[in-house]
Amino acid sequence: GADITEHKASEERIHHLAHHDVLTDLPNRSLCLERLRMAVEQAGRTGQHVGVVFIDLDRFKNINDSMGHHVGDALLRSVSRRLIQAVRAGDTVSRLGGDEFQIILQDVDDRGALGELAERIIKSLSHPYMVDGSRCIIGASVGVAVSPFDGQSSEDLIRNADLALYAAKGGGRGRFRFYSSDLLQAAEDRRILEEDLRDAL
Repeated sequence: GADITEHKASEERIHHLAHHDVLTDLPNRSLCLERLRMAVEQAGRTGQHVGVVFIDLDRFKNINDSMGHHVGDALLRSVSRRLIQAVRAGDTVSRLGGDEFQIILQDVDDRGALGELAERIIKSLSHPYMVDGSRCIIGASVGVAVSPFDGQSSEDLIRNADLALYAAKGGGRGRFRFYSSDLLQAAEDRRILEEDLRDAL
């Protein structure tokens, strides 16, 4: 026999690092995508719904630029803790990178409750932070998409939640938007216009 305890622990650490954000220890983009695919597949079998919430921090770059990246990193860790407190134990909070976060909500279809969650997240993240004795104030914009109404696949849900987030930021930041089909049409119209302008120039 051989003691492989240390070897197994090392394998588990490597696996954890490959699927979690180093700064916040939240699931990273790859693990989040994997969990979303599994949630959508399960929802398809059971007839349940899956909510995808995209969160982008407002004015975070100002903190990084004026107070330094060490303060920004501490702020992101505080944001991750507040997000975990805002959702249920079985929901997945992940950091996609930079100041972007994503939440996967299983078995949800009540848009009223989702709207309340989005408002709660915005309010929580907008509350002042104390980092190294400095008071930091940021905000958050939120986009929400729900399967199967806003997409049958994980890729569609991600795209549509991102479009809703883009609309929320365009509407003045510090607010949330649900996905609607007109957002996809507006994005397609914008893409065609950009191509036409490029060709014209």
